Amino acid sequence: MILRRLAAASAVLVLLATAGCATTPPQGLNQTRQTPRAPGEGPETVTCTYRPGGTPAKPVDPPNGTDVPAKGAATVTIDLGDAKVVATLDREAAPCTVNSFESLAAQGYYDGSECHRLSTTGIFILQCGDPTGTGRGGPGYTYDDELGQTRTYPAGTLAMANAGPNTNGSQFFFVFEDTPLPPNYTVFGHLDEASNQVIADRAFQGHDAQYPDGTGKPNLPTVIRSVVSG
Repeated sequence: MILRRLAAASAVLVLLATAGCATTPPQGLNQTRQTPRAPGEGPETVTCTYRPGGTPAKPVDPPNGTDVPAKGAATVTIDLGDAKVVATLDREAAPCTVNSFESLAAQGYYDGSECHRLSTTGIFILQCGDPTGTGRGGPGYTYDDELGQTRTYPAGTLAMANAGPNTNGSQFFFVFEDTPLPPNYTVFGHLDEASNQVIADRAFQGHDAQYPDGTGKPNLPTVIRSVVSG
């Protein structure tokens, strides 16, 4: 789960529609919403449902969806080879998303995957998480959006790409400058200023504009070597 300007809402979705197995942008906006709650109001654990969906781009097991932690934060370090990015994941805002991301990372699913799509005009996003590097690959399962605390996308945001409502898989995106997106993509973490600058420095080297929407692969190849907890 964009064009040069945000001339139409559908343009926003072109970049994000490659999540899972989608190859074309969905029509219309994701309308799935959740009732916001104040921080600290939620349960200690939740049950997550990960539905079979497509062929895994890389062998991987679905996460355990029982007694998933729904409080606190987790830290992961994303190694890009020549630089490292530290992300703080918000279990309270998006417990099922964080649980999936941590499971995929622990299984080495993201290791060696190339960030495949970059937008540097209108919206400012680097999309990653597909081991095939095509934008079509996913983990072989999908799960629901967690939008109760998703509102805006400031610089440093980490959010899930999707191909429509409740189609989350493995693909995610970094927001390296404040970006006007509708609140339809689960925000599950953030980068500190130094880590966001790492993404921005790579992004501002441009892309090859190979996709019909005017986005493209980064001119500076950006490959995730590993994602390590702690």
